[in-house]
Amino acid sequence: MPTSVSGGGQPKKVISCQSNGKTFEELRQECLRKNVLFEDPDFPARDSSLFYSESVPIDFKWKRPGEICPDPKFILGGASRTDICQGQLGDCWLLAAIASLTLHEESLTRVVPHDQSFKDRYAGIFHFQFWQHNQWLDVVVDDRLPTVRNRLVFVHSADNDEFWSALLEKAYAKLHGSYEALKGGSTLEAMEDFTGGVGEMYETKSAPDNLFQILKKASDRGSMLGCSIDITSSAESEARTTTGLVKGHAYSITGLEEVNYRGKKIKLIRVRNPWGQVEWNGPWSDDSREWSMIDSAEKNRILRQSDDGEFWMEFEDFKSNYDKIEICNLTPDSLTDSTARKWEVSMLEGSWIRGSTAGGCRNFIDTFWTNPQFKLKLEDADDDDDQCSVIVALMQKNRRKLRCEGLDLEAIGFAIYQAPNDEDHLDKDFFRYNGSKARSRTYINMREISERFELPPGNYLLVPTTFQPHHEADFMLRIFSETKADTQEMGNTIDADLPDPPAPNPPEQETNEEKGLRRLFEQIAGSDQAISARELQQVLNGVLMRRKEIKFDGVSLNTCHSIINLMDVDNSGMLDFQEFKVLWDKLKKWIMLFLSYDTDKSGCMSSYELRLALKAAGIQLNNKLLQLVCLRFADSNYNIDFDDYLTCIVRLENMFRVFQAVDQAKTGVATMNFQQFLFWTMNV
Repeated sequence: MPTSVSGGGQPKKVISCQSNGKTFEELRQECLRKNVLFEDPDFPARDSSLFYSESVPIDFKWKRPGEICPDPKFILGGASRTDICQGQLGDCWLLAAIASLTLHEESLTRVVPHDQSFKDRYAGIFHFQFWQHNQWLDVVVDDRLPTVRNRLVFVHSADNDEFWSALLEKAYAKLHGSYEALKGGSTLEAMEDFTGGVGEMYETKSAPDNLFQILKKASDRGSMLGCSIDITSSAESEARTTTGLVKGHAYSITGLEEVNYRGKKIKLIRVRNPWGQVEWNGPWSDDSREWSMIDSAEKNRILRQSDDGEFWMEFEDFKSNYDKIEICNLTPDSLTDSTARKWEVSMLEGSWIRGSTAGGCRNFIDTFWTNPQFKLKLEDADDDDDQCSVIVALMQKNRRKLRCEGLDLEAIGFAIYQAPNDEDHLDKDFFRYNGSKARSRTYINMREISERFELPPGNYLLVPTTFQPHHEADFMLRIFSETKADTQEMGNTIDADLPDPPAPNPPEQETNEEKGLRRLFEQIAGSDQAISARELQQVLNGVLMRRKEIKFDGVSLNTCHSIINLMDVDNSGMLDFQEFKVLWDKLKKWIMLFLSYDTDKSGCMSSYELRLALKAAGIQLNNKLLQLVCLRFADSNYNIDFDDYLTCIVRLENMFRVFQAVDQAKTGVATMNFQQFLFWTMNV
């Protein structure tokens, strides 16, 4: 269900993610009472916490800070961006975000709570807080850190007796399963995890003319900023240029200034390399002659001359050398607008499941329509014009944690359509003949993509997708709007229209077809004039095996029992002629529907067509139930042959008739019970 939060804020409740459910304070008190140092069972000091794809290349020793230096400090003289120096792990993206975090005291205090130290109530346990999928998590770690020759291997402070940054990195590694899981990423990802903010990205070569003002405004508003230089091949990764910059490497933007230089204003930008060294050596670098040409007071105010990885550049040089800028806004106030806005936030969740709701992008029109669909209702225009400001942010969930299973980020995107008023889940023809009103600029394998739109009031349909069909992932949508926007998932109806069969004709009025069917029945039924499940299996297999246009492996005895349960009005456990006749009419309809949705005439129906086939048979399922049914009955190529289709539709009709008999299917409670019942039944 969608959740709304006013003002662009985030839910404030913090959830402990320790497997035993205990909070940081409970665990610390327990250790103090027992006079022991905490050892984290959820993230043990073992090789598996370091790497998942390879054996540990060197002999790491896990040591507590008190074993590394005589007087360890959690934070020494205040947390600052110079406390972060990269180690042997390729997580510069994370360190660039941590450096930006230190510039924002309120956010830093939340992520790095100051209620912990190596002195007062020290128990070898520390905790940090991260935003994940619209909730704040409290992550506890013990303070055993990987070392080689008594030196920290990964993130460390410039001061050898300060450990907050190393412990923060460990907590973030625990959140994602291992240190190795932190290799490679987008600075924006960590920025969002530190703030719950919403990201925007700019290409410097195609940025608006007022890019400097946009960045200055973002910095003044407390946004976190990062930048990077693109690479054209993996060989260029972390290659140094002649001007001292590093390609394929994440930097932090830590300041913007305008200075008077030779009678004119020069725009400057301050950038930091998380290595803590290797700096720009061009104009306005630490020792360049340009600094001697400006007022000494201004120079002393903004220039810090040391090899600490931080440097100034003229803004035009910055745009020429860097390619991407990432901004994480703590609220989605437009950086091109001078007025702060109050934003309404709706959050929706869903899944792309192969065979049912993983339809891929618009290039794959036959399956695109099967993706999850969400209706967005914009009723009131913004105060200052007749348009509605909307930010759509699509995030794929838990992909970094799933790397150990061979999974990584999918290329994701979305499209927005003008929606008909009364339709539920729109089908293939709608998307074939209607173009999108807005969409993401590109499909890209990032954790989250976001776009800002100005749309007139109306009803819209939002379709999030992976680029390729059949690729599975869980996702979250955040929709920010200046005025309240109603959101709902489409295709959420659970219903069935199963009319009673027509009254049978008396024997003297039977048609030739009915007379032929009676002769078949009498031949099968024998002296008791009733058909058992095994007799039904024989006749169905005999008839259907002759249908060359359908792929058929035989009806199981269990399916025949289900058919008798569905058709057996007198509860005899067998079918009399009238019940058999109704079944025969149903079977003809089911065969006709199956063939009409076998679009490639292969004898099988694509599982992506099952929603339409069931709807034509009078049955509607929501996305979760449809996903379950497709997983249960489709093969590895997302096809359903006729015997599985028959089993599926008979079971569904049986269940709906049970629930309709007690008149519960239209109440919220009954919908929940039916869903639970179907989950159980489909797995029997």
